[in-house]
Amino acid sequence: MAYNTIDNHYNIYNYYMTTYAPKSSTPYDSHKKSELRNVYNSIVKMNKEAPIYILDASRESCKFAVGMKENARELRNTIASLGDLNENDMLNKKAAYSSNENIASASYIGTPGDSASAPSVEIEVHSLATPQVNTGNYLPGNEKVTLSQATYSFDVGIEDLNYEFQFSIKPEDTNRDVQERLTRLINNANIGISAQIVTNDENNSALRLESNATGIKNDKPEIFHVSDHRTSKTAGTVEYFGLDNTTGAASNASFLLNGEERTSPSNTLNVGRMYHVTLNGVSSEDGETASIGLKTDVESLTENINTLVKGYNSFLRAASEYSDRHPKSNRIVQEMGSISRYYARGLTSAGLNLNLDGTLEVDNEAIQKTATDGDARRAFSSIMDFTHSLVRKSNQISLDPMNYVNNIVVAYKNPGKNFATPYITSAYSGMMFNSYC
Repeated sequence: MAYNTIDNHYNIYNYYMTTYAPKSSTPYDSHKKSELRNVYNSIVKMNKEAPIYILDASRESCKFAVGMKENARELRNTIASLGDLNENDMLNKKAAYSSNENIASASYIGTPGDSASAPSVEIEVHSLATPQVNTGNYLPGNEKVTLSQATYSFDVGIEDLNYEFQFSIKPEDTNRDVQERLTRLINNANIGISAQIVTNDENNSALRLESNATGIKNDKPEIFHVSDHRTSKTAGTVEYFGLDNTTGAASNASFLLNGEERTSPSNTLNVGRMYHVTLNGVSSEDGETASIGLKTDVESLTENINTLVKGYNSFLRAASEYSDRHPKSNRIVQEMGSISRYYARGLTSAGLNLNLDGTLEVDNEAIQKTATDGDARRAFSSIMDFTHSLVRKSNQISLDPMNYVNNIVVAYKNPGKNFATPYITSAYSGMMFNSYC
């Protein structure tokens, strides 16, 4: 079992993020006070006339409710990332290109108004940032562990956090048994280290630990450190399995940006607050470079619509996965299908085709042809209206995901004579604590 020595709430947050949330937080998850006030007012209004029901608090229902809220949030953030949520900037985000994706890829992170001043840049990569790798001792997998039967523990330090892992060794355990146990223990803890078992030519196995992070920060030589010198249980497993054997030191990326030498602890970096660049490979010896710049308006619009369709289809498939266990989840699929069917004729004329399963398919040639016609704004009005409807629906699902859970209605309130109950939709917010209570 892994413990965070700072605060157990950190583990609860990690459980929520790794179990339910499909994506990490984005800049679009931060809000102004006025936006938060509007959310609160919407919740109050929504629940004032809502019926009273018995909550289905099963583990599957909890996972469904929180998961659908997070998927709705992701869909909304996808749309917001394509320009903004207002009518003038929606789907108006500029797209970046790279002349050599093998060296570097890029996306535009500036505002639409900044695109006119966005310069092109040249990148030559000398080396990529690498993670820290620890490779343990190679041991015969079928042989019994020579350690005595006991409860063992070891500590893993990452930056300012310290985690303790506890496990037991039984007399019948083999080296491979314990290595597999440690692999599951470390991977399930989700502390920023990936564990796997590797074998050599003699078919002996070892535990390999690799950091998710790369590079050297704050002049620290290690990203993580493994020891059992001051652990709470029996020591000895670090030396026996060689968990502290660093076989690959972390290193920073080295590259030329417009001829200027640069380093970075990560292979992703922001350039001039205009481009988000990912370094993918090393340049050849003859100075091979990648040119980063902005695509044309037509190319940017085509890419934005493709991203929108990808987000919509991803949300639809996520909702469909729950249909067998949660029949009411079909309501989400049906409601989304109603939106797409309502705009189907306009979407088709603009280059989006509606499939039988409710998903959309992009005809890039039709989109580019429509974009170059005389009245492109009118031709794409259906896509804009469709996108606005998706934003409204995603907001509705985020506000009340419990509306799609198999709850039993007990009574309906007396219309017009009710007190506000703003916390009813927050029933799902306590679900992340279920495994800790």
